[in-house]
Amino acid sequence: MTTVGTPRFAVLGSPILHSRSPALHRAAYQVLGLKWRYEAHEVRSGELASFIDVLGPEWRGLSLTMPLKHEVLPLIDDLDRMAELTGAVNTVLITPPSHEGGARTLSGYNTDVAGLVRALTENGVERPPHVTLLGAGATATSALVAAAVLGAEGVDVIVRDPAKAMPLRELGRTLGLTVTVSALADLADARPTSDLVISTLPGGSTLSGEFPPALRRSVPLFDVAYSPWPSALATSWQASGGTVLSGLGMLLHQALIQDRIFVAGDPLIPLEGETEVLAAMRGVLSRDPVEG
Repeated sequence: MTTVGTPRFAVLGSPILHSRSPALHRAAYQVLGLKWRYEAHEVRSGELASFIDVLGPEWRGLSLTMPLKHEVLPLIDDLDRMAELTGAVNTVLITPPSHEGGARTLSGYNTDVAGLVRALTENGVERPPHVTLLGAGATATSALVAAAVLGAEGVDVIVRDPAKAMPLRELGRTLGLTVTVSALADLADARPTSDLVISTLPGGSTLSGEFPPALRRSVPLFDVAYSPWPSALATSWQASGGTVLSGLGMLLHQALIQDRIFVAGDPLIPLEGETEVLAAMRGVLSRDPVEG
């Protein structure tokens, strides 16, 4: 069965006004010669099921951000390996029914893991034996898996409420990682040596303390947040002379993998002219300033 009308896609979440996803995907579709629509919709916690329920047959896919990556799980018909492993879905492929009266299929994917791995390796961060991870939400779960993919052996998880990090500890065991958990209140006493710090804290988060100065000077920080930018943590890192990478790299690469899914139904099948597509998407990020 063919899709009715112009294929439609959107990023959903709350807040969503800051999202760069529409510009990224539209740039990709222009290079690919696809007359597809990609929008942004404010969808709060508890509203996702009703939003999906009324989507017309022209809808082909969704990108999900907070707070929807876990909430979508009961609505999904099948999960890819990374979504199953992390328990978080940031990409939904909507397949129309194959016959009259049939039901559409919602397939869930996690492209955050691949996006983070690609962003880090692109910046020369490879095989960090030890990773320090801030946060315990859906993105933190993806970051933990990314650390394992990169070859880490140990991860220190730092959170406001250590009890909420228990799922990360369990996942770490599954991945063969040694995971320790500590509180953000003890940040100044954090492990003085590491190979990489990844923050998955929401943009605009403030911390009551700071990492040791020597750590900030010597260890790269990958801050998943990109709006407002620089974050308080990134500012602290830069003031110490350290290396900071913003979440735009992860956003770029996870969006590219999403378009592989939307076009071919497979995150592993490269797009036709993918080098040009990636360049166009990267150009969007370089032209448009990050706003707070």
